[in-house]
Amino acid sequence: MFVSIAVDPGSEGRAKELSDLLGQYGFDKIQRGLWESAFISPETLNRLKRDLDRATDAFDRLRIFQFPMEGTLALTTLRDKKWRRMIARGAGTQSETVKDAPVRRVQPSRRPVGPRR
Repeated sequence: MFVSIAVDPGSEGRAKELSDLLGQYGFDKIQRGLWESAFISPETLNRLKRDLDRATDAFDRLRIFQFPMEGTLALTTLRDKKWRRMIARGAGTQSETVKDAPVRRVQPSRRPVGPRR
């Protein structure tokens, strides 16, 4: 499976730590913040995701693009320490969204009616 990972680290130290981790898994650095591997198994990718989860904090952002052979694209994102996954199917099929973490709905605050102070 082909996997591409876009890394937006929260600090320079974290950037070095994430680049070392991705290098250990056999990813090639294509450009700044972008890593790719054409030969990674699903089991290895799951281990990598767990290691990335341990190595990141709320300031880091990741996007993992998976291109499996069955005509689907899986986009997994890590933002604010929450994983989300979207699966897009090929032409003629419907897209499906799968969320690994619960979604919090935030209600807008209600301002009192009247003049500003």
